[in-house]
Amino acid sequence: MFFLSRKPMNTRSLVSIDDFSSEEIIKILDMAEDFEKQPVRKLLDSKVIATLFFEPSTRTRLSFESAINRLGGKIVGFTDSSSSSVTKGETLHDTIKMVSSYSDLIVMRHPIEGSARFASEVASVPVINAGDGANQHPTQTLLDLYSIRKTQGTLENLNIFMVGDLKYGRTVHSLMMAMSRWNATFNFISPEELKMPDEFKLYLENQGLKYYEHTDFTEIISRADIIYMTRVQKERFSDPIEYEKVKNVYVLRNSMLGNTKPNMKILHPLPRVNEINIDVDTSPKAYYFEQALNGVFTRQAILCNLLGINTGRA
Repeated sequence: MFFLSRKPMNTRSLVSIDDFSSEEIIKILDMAEDFEKQPVRKLLDSKVIATLFFEPSTRTRLSFESAINRLGGKIVGFTDSSSSSVTKGETLHDTIKMVSSYSDLIVMRHPIEGSARFASEVASVPVINAGDGANQHPTQTLLDLYSIRKTQGTLENLNIFMVGDLKYGRTVHSLMMAMSRWNATFNFISPEELKMPDEFKLYLENQGLKYYEHTDFTEIISRADIIYMTRVQKERFSDPIEYEKVKNVYVLRNSMLGNTKPNMKILHPLPRVNEINIDVDTSPKAYYFEQALNGVFTRQAILCNLLGINTGRA
């Protein structure tokens, strides 16, 4: 259990997608568009960014490091908690307090839900949540929003299919909350064991938004504007037998895409396991590798926004 201290004044963090208003999200997406056109700038030339990854990561960590390097910043931190003083019994509180004194901003991934919010309350510098357990992953959400807007030309009134692990998938939780601002319709496709948690469905009901739950989507795939595939996360299962039961329930194949909308795009936060067959990779509707690249531009925008750096956009 975490006990919160008083958050330092004038320090803004990104822990949940709800920390940004709709207008601020659009500003981030516009900034990301500018960075895609000109990604190499020395805007972080005098800044030190701490990357604290208490949980394994490839895409998120490398995406942040690429964003920081392209902006001329310096990186300190660790990629595995076993190489930190946590192994000696140091508390998260003390780690964050110490790292705050060495850096201008902290990017943190941690396996425990609520850890990022706790870190943001302790830190004297901005904290970016790079994923906290099965809770949220707001920077992934912002790059997803950028990818959706780029491919669809809008965020408004889209039909979003979320497929796979909707119980533990922090990316779908954050994206659902974000897309609810733009009147999306949601189709949740999952096995019974991995359904979208009730609190997120209640959130949509309170917003007056439509959602539908399915155990199969082959008959309705033609309705989708975005298909957001997720892997079944082995690391979230305490019982390996339960994981084996559901790991290959949904596999998207190229043969399933024949009647889909011309504008439809397939997204995935990656890594994939078996849920998207490699024969989909050559389809013009596959967008997951471009989506990953969009993470660099989006994270450049987020870093500059939280550090109050003028990027030249009015």
